[in-house]
Amino acid sequence: MRKTYNFISFLSDYGFKATFGDESDTLFLRTALAAVLQSNIPIGAVTFLDKEFIGITEAGRGGLYDLMCVDKYGETFIVEMQASPYEYFMHRSKFYAFQRLNTFIKKGKYEFQDLKKIYSIAFLAHDIFPSSKEYYHYGTLQNQHGEEMDSQITHIIIEIRKFDKPASEIRTNLDKLIYVMKNLEKFNKGIIEVPEFITEEWIESAMHKLDNSILTPEERMHYEIMLARNASIFYIQRKEMEEMKKESREEGREEGREEGRQEGRQEGKEEGRQEGKEEGRQEAIAEMTKKIEAERRRQNLELVKKSKAMGLTNTAIVKLTGLPIKEVLKLLR
Repeated sequence: MRKTYNFISFLSDYGFKATFGDESDTLFLRTALAAVLQSNIPIGAVTFLDKEFIGITEAGRGGLYDLMCVDKYGETFIVEMQASPYEYFMHRSKFYAFQRLNTFIKKGKYEFQDLKKIYSIAFLAHDIFPSSKEYYHYGTLQNQHGEEMDSQITHIIIEIRKFDKPASEIRTNLDKLIYVMKNLEKFNKGIIEVPEFITEEWIESAMHKLDNSILTPEERMHYEIMLARNASIFYIQRKEMEEMKKESREEGREEGREEGRQEGRQEGKEEGRQEGKEEGRQEAIAEMTKKIEAERRRQNLELVKKSKAMGLTNTAIVKLTGLPIKEVLKLLR
């Protein structure tokens, strides 16, 4: 009988922050970044940057990176983990990369001569390129012949679900990384054996942080609160999607009846229907986003208050929650 385990998923918020986002021990992060870049050159010390950014203009949109760091050469790595479906993920990836690019641009007579590279890296649990069988996508700016025009911004997308190599065919660090990220649940249930390469130092350090059986009380509380927060967000998303589908079906029935009565107006109705659907979809997405943000704020407040009640300092709370210090102080008012 195969041994079972109790590992926390890499794809969870807690799993990502505990492994990729551990500022006290960056061995796993640095090795994983080199693997994703498919580079034989080790990545040295990295410096974590503020994950929150504000819009370029007063009315511009801000955001929150999952993780952003720079190496000793000033090259930037933006790392995202997306567990739920996200229809326009590439647009978001570009937005994040361009926000970082804008911080490089200097005022005055600046000729863009010293721009450092930006790598926008994403691990996705769901597919966004259904027409491609590839699980690893590496893209720079190219011309109509596939010749590279510029490599200053590089997008790397990994669709984990498409990865299907067995342990016997794993050779590279990239394959080791994706294999472990995808198969943790199977390790837990004893469906497949844990491969030998899991004992390599960089992977073993990550697995130790994901071992649910050895979490401290503070880590377990953090993990459980994050699980509850994610469950609330997914519940809101699912309910909103169900309502959107229901409304679309009702609209379709009514439109079908009207089309049967007014076939002569078909072309105009088709244009109007598409415009109406798009407007309705955008409104629904905006409303869903508001609800998700409200739920996140509520969960963050609960986590910060519980941490404070346990006697943790503000610095410890920032490290535990991953929230900016300004947000922690605001929640404690």
